[in-house]
Amino acid sequence: MTRTPRIDAHHHLWRYDPATFGWIDPDSAIARDYDTDALAGALATRKIAGAIAVQARQVSGETRMLLDAATHCTAICGVVGWIDLRAGDVAERMAVEATPLLVGYRHVVQDEPDADFLLGDAFVRGVRALAKQGLSYDLLVDHRQLATVPAFLDRVGEGRFVLDHAAKPAIAGGGWQPWAERLKAAAACEGLMCKVSGLVTEADHAHWTADDLDRYLDHVFALFGPERLMWGSDWPVCLLAADYGAVHDVIAAYVARHCPAAADGIFGGHARAFYKLATEAAASP
Repeated sequence: MTRTPRIDAHHHLWRYDPATFGWIDPDSAIARDYDTDALAGALATRKIAGAIAVQARQVSGETRMLLDAATHCTAICGVVGWIDLRAGDVAERMAVEATPLLVGYRHVVQDEPDADFLLGDAFVRGVRALAKQGLSYDLLVDHRQLATVPAFLDRVGEGRFVLDHAAKPAIAGGGWQPWAERLKAAAACEGLMCKVSGLVTEADHAHWTADDLDRYLDHVFALFGPERLMWGSDWPVCLLAADYGAVHDVIAAYVARHCPAAADGIFGGHARAFYKLATEAAASP
């Protein structure tokens, strides 16, 4: 039986500039450039065939930078870019950027001070516009905006939506509520996918263990079911807490223990279907 080529559903690329990466501590391990060569090296450590590049800055050139990178790196099989979804001419702007490699958009909602940001009329119109163009939307929220996700999805209507990083539970401090209850309400929304990604950086960077993640993974897997989950490394952000291999292995080990038959979907098949990838990922290296 041929194994489905594996896909990392969430990674980033950047040329580090303190002025446009204010969320990165200048003294941290990730305050440097991360290009396609570095990505290829990371993917090779676990024989990951393809990857979805996701925006890390909310600037007009971000999408183009990722698309250009994708043309020089065959492992990048899809780009989740950024666009001002509140712009009155957002549909026209998306039409200009359209290409098979551009699979969706994301807004860094977690940084918005308004807990009801997702429900803004202009924002909802923008997300409806991208859905009409057959694009997906990545939801990057914390527990504040997570409370509004069901109402947001109801207002937007049809579309393809995935929750990044399981809405960022406060693992380092053992935080549980209100994240757990709000995630339950969001998971009840039919069709919403969830990325098992970004969890190690929500844990204690220096001292996390697999046991620290288990309670949160149990909740995510119980609510969404393996069929609505996809793995992402969140590289290079993950390097604050662990290398690429460790981030992959902790989730692979969990899946092997609890739902081994779902591994192909979680590690590639679901991302390929969700993002409607135009081409198959290359064969595993």
